Amino acid sequence: MTNSLKKYQGKRNFNKTKEPKGSVIKSSNKLRFCIQHHIARKDHYDFRLEWNGALKSWAIPKGPSYDYTTKRLAIMVEDHPLTYRHFEGTIPQGEYGAGTVMLWDEGYWIPTTKINNSFNMSNFKFILKGKRLKGLWTMIHLKNNNWLLIKEKDNVKGFKNIKRINKSIKTNRTMREITNEENFPILTNPQKKITNKYTKEEIFNYYKQVAFRMLPYIENRLISVIRAPSGIKGEIFFKKHLENKNPGIKKINLPSDKTLTDYYYITNIYGLLSEVQMNSFEFHPWGSKVNDLEQADILVFDLDPDKSLPITKLRQGVKDLKSILDSLNLKSYLKTSGGKGYHILVPLKVKMSWQQARNTAQNIALLMEEKWPQKYTSNIRKNKRHKKIFIDWIRNTKSSTSVAPYSIRLRKNLPVSMPIKWSELDKIKPNEITMEEAIKRLKRVDPWKDFFA
Repeated sequence: MTNSLKKYQGKRNFNKTKEPKGSVIKSSNKLRFCIQHHIARKDHYDFRLEWNGALKSWAIPKGPSYDYTTKRLAIMVEDHPLTYRHFEGTIPQGEYGAGTVMLWDEGYWIPTTKINNSFNMSNFKFILKGKRLKGLWTMIHLKNNNWLLIKEKDNVKGFKNIKRINKSIKTNRTMREITNEENFPILTNPQKKITNKYTKEEIFNYYKQVAFRMLPYIENRLISVIRAPSGIKGEIFFKKHLENKNPGIKKINLPSDKTLTDYYYITNIYGLLSEVQMNSFEFHPWGSKVNDLEQADILVFDLDPDKSLPITKLRQGVKDLKSILDSLNLKSYLKTSGGKGYHILVPLKVKMSWQQARNTAQNIALLMEEKWPQKYTSNIRKNKRHKKIFIDWIRNTKSSTSVAPYSIRLRKNLPVSMPIKWSELDKIKPNEITMEEAIKRLKRVDPWKDFFA
C-alpha cells in the first residue's frame, strides 16, 4: 500500500496544528465519507471519500446541493488520513488551511460504477448514506483537478439551502462557537495538580470536550459548584452565589424570596469553562429552569446503600426502582453517581410544583419500602439504613441539587457521573468511569439522546 499522504503531511507542521498526521491504513468493509465545512482563506466544504486506506478529497466552494439541475464545482486536493474524518477545530494562522473546520456530515458511501485506484476516470456514481446527504450522486471529471458533483434523480428529498444547516453533526456547535471555544484561554496555573494524576488543564480540556452533551442538563438552571483552588488535598468548598461576572454566566435576584440572592446560572459553554477557570470542578444544578423556578421538570432518585451491602444488592435496588417507575409509565434514565450509588432521573412531561414533585418522589420511595421492607428505606436517618438501601427522594425539593450528568467528582481518581444504558448496569460500578473513558464514550450513541424529547 503506497503512502498517498506524503503531500498532506508535507504541507503541515504537526507541532502547531491539531490535525492528525495519520497514516495509510487498511480500509474497512464499509467505505466511510465525511463533509467538513471549512472557513479558511475562502469559505468552502471539503468532501472526502474513503479509498485505499485514505480519504480522497475535494474542495467544493458552494457545497453540495440536492437540486439535480445544479452542478457544483469540486476541486480535487491531496489525500487526507482516515482519522481526519473526526477532525473539528481550528487550524492556526500561518499554517496550511488556517481557519475553522466543522464536521458537517458523516456516514458511508457505496460506489455503483467501477472506480480505478487513481480516480483517473471520466465519471463515477455512488450512493451516500449520511445523516444529511443521502441518495444517488455523480462525480464528473472535467480536466486536471476539476470535477462536478451532481445529485441524481431519485426519491430522496433534501435541503434547499445548505447555509441553513449550520451546526456540527458531531458536537452541535456553530462555526463561531468552535472558533471561540478553541481559542478560549486557560485565564491561571494550567499545570497545577488537582489530584496526583490530573492537572487543571486536563480537567479544563475534559469539560471542553463533553460540554455539548453536558450543557442541556445545566444551562439556564440555578447551580451550585464545588471548588478546589488547591486541589483535592487543599480546601474544598461549596459555592452557590455569584462572585465575579464572566462570559456565559448570569445572576438572579428574586425580591419575593430573600434566600435567592445572587444565585447564578450558566447559559453556554463559556460560562461552564469560566467556572472551571475559577477552580469549580463539580457541578450541581436545580431540577427546574430559571424561567420557571417554581415548577420541577426532573425527578431525581439517589440510591444510597449501607456500607455493608454488596454491589449486587445495589444493582437490584436500581432494577426494582425502575420496575416501579415503569409501572407508573414514567420513563427513567440511569447514570453513575461517581460515588457509591446510582442515580435515576425522570424527565417530567408535565411540570410539577415543588410540593407535588416532593410528594411524588416520597410516595415512590414509600412504595418501595412497603413492597420490600427488608431491602429499602425512605428514612433519611443513617441508623435506619442497616443492611438497607436509602431511596433518597429529598433531592426533589426547591433549592436542592444533584450532581450533573458528565460532572466529575472531586475524589481521588476524579470519577465521572456518567449517563449509561440500562443494559450496562451490571457491568459498570458507580465510580468506575474516568474522564478518559467518558471522552471515549462521546463517540457512541448518546444513551440519553431522547431525555428532553
